[in-house]
Amino acid sequence: MAPTGYSLTRDDGAERRVSLTGSVTLADGAALWQELRQALAGATAATIDLAGVARLDGGAAALLQAVRANWARGGRPFRFVGATGEVAHLLALYDSARHGAGDEPDPAPSSLLGDVGDFAHDTWRTTQAILAFLGDLVWSVGRAIRQPRTVHMGEFGLLVERAGADGLPIVMLINFLVGAILGLQGAIQLHRFGGDQFLASLVGLSVVRELGPLMTAILITGRSGAAYAAELGTMTVNEEIDALRTLGQDPQRFLVFPRVLAMVVVVPAMTIVGDFLGTLGGMAIAVGYLQQPAVVYVQVFQQWIDMLDIGTGLMKSIVFGIAIGLIACQRGLATRGGADGVGRSTTSAVVVVLFALVALDAAFTWVFSLLDW
Repeated sequence: MAPTGYSLTRDDGAERRVSLTGSVTLADGAALWQELRQALAGATAATIDLAGVARLDGGAAALLQAVRANWARGGRPFRFVGATGEVAHLLALYDSARHGAGDEPDPAPSSLLGDVGDFAHDTWRTTQAILAFLGDLVWSVGRAIRQPRTVHMGEFGLLVERAGADGLPIVMLINFLVGAILGLQGAIQLHRFGGDQFLASLVGLSVVRELGPLMTAILITGRSGAAYAAELGTMTVNEEIDALRTLGQDPQRFLVFPRVLAMVVVVPAMTIVGDFLGTLGGMAIAVGYLQQPAVVYVQVFQQWIDMLDIGTGLMKSIVFGIAIGLIACQRGLATRGGADGVGRSTTSAVVVVLFALVALDAAFTWVFSLLDW
């Protein structure tokens, strides 16, 4: 007994013809599925006449296409006839054979040259996006200077605490270990030639000029840069950024500027701490491995390291802080695609920032070498 929404009749024979009339909806799906199976049993070919169907919803259209797909697996002819208007449109919409198989095709094997080209293209597009984002930020900072109240500085202290104070232990530990490793490697070689007294200059110059700023920036990127990208990415996919714009707030001034400013404050401050701990790690090796008095290490350090060396490292750290905040926020606000997009943007932010840090460090080193600093 068919539900009251539709009626089904059939013409028996080797080529079975089934006619549907009335309103066919998903609510009748279970009964319709059973009746169609019984009506088509034993046939070598099938035709379903839909000329009398006045209404067909998406669920029923999908069910009819599933019947056709199951029938077609045996290689037997199957067709719909008589469908017009919206009924024909829905059948075509749910026709998987027309739109291709549901499984994704296997990706074509990529070549080395193609991978290099894709990387270069992605790098160029990312660089363009970051530069455009920087321009928007500069413009927003200009407006913020004229209208200070439009900048959300209420969470600035919290941002500094999360990026700085909370990350202080790991920055101290890693820089101390880097200084100790550098000191141990240097001490082994210098001791062979009687140059133990030069260990302080080797470790000091390496730490305050290069390793201190770079290692500190890398650690802050892994902690705070990734957090910024994930936080802003989540706000973007949850449409909170659109809500800010609806309320007349500029995300650049409200969200990005405080975070970039926090990085400009935190990275140099943490670099000073990292320089001190890295130098202390070298001194621990000098005292413990070379049996060198600590006062000798300090005197040689003061003799070889001046404020210009420390200043160059701090100059780098300021630029590193701007790069971390800028790129992390840009990647976060460019997030698309829900939770999976947040993961991709966070990974992209860390990778791009690390590449930018190394490139900036190389550029600074080259410029300083030309200036003989």
